[in-house]
This record gives sequence, structure tokens and C-alpha cells, in this order.
Amino acid sequence: MGVYSFPVLAGLVLTPLLISAGQVLFKLTSARAGGTDVPSVLALFADPYLIAAFAIYGFGTIVWIYVLKSVPLTVAYPFMALTFCAVPLLAWSLLGEQLSLRYGLGAALIIAGLLVVNG
Repeated sequence: MGVYSFPVLAGLVLTPLLISAGQVLFKLTSARAGGTDVPSVLALFADPYLIAAFAIYGFGTIVWIYVLKSVPLTVAYPFMALTFCAVPLLAWSLLGEQLSLRYGLGAALIIAGLLVVNG
């Protein structure tokens, strides 16, 4: 990986974290979702969690576009694997979901892989 400015490096890490936060908001939305009938589905569009998730995803996409101005996709995209580490951590801390030793080992392997690919 080349030498990149702090804003670019921050964007490489921030985007997967924003996507991860959006996933937690989608989970919170799902807990409040009604049936699959048209009124229930349309009601989702007024759900504050879903609106926040869309906003966060949109902001993350804008950040990602600016990251990609400076970083080759082959270098940048592996950072998206950080979502596989962050989503379970957020689900554990915010939703009370359980983590396992397997998760910890997998997350360590993902981070090691990111270092190997971009080291």
C-alpha cells in the first residue's frame, strides 16, 4: 500500500464502520417491521432507524467515492472486510448478541489478511 494522507486512511476505515452501523440499524428496523403487506412495507419508509441507516449508507458511499479517487480499488476494497469484524462487535455491544472464540479467531484472521494484502 502506498503512502496516503490521513483523510484517505480515515476514509478507508470509516466507510466499513459506517456500513456496519447501518447493518445494526437494519436489524433494529427488522424488530419493528410489520408484515409483508403493502401498508406494513410502506410504513418502513417512515421508520427512524431505516431513515438513519439510509443516511449513514449514503454518507459512507460518498466517503468511499472520495477514497477511490486516491486509492486503487484493489487496495481499498479489502478494507470492506472490516465489516465482518465490526458488525458482530456492534451487535454484541448494542444488541446483546453473543460472540464466540471462533468469531475472535476469524476477526484476527481478517485483520491479518488485510495486513498481508496491504502490507
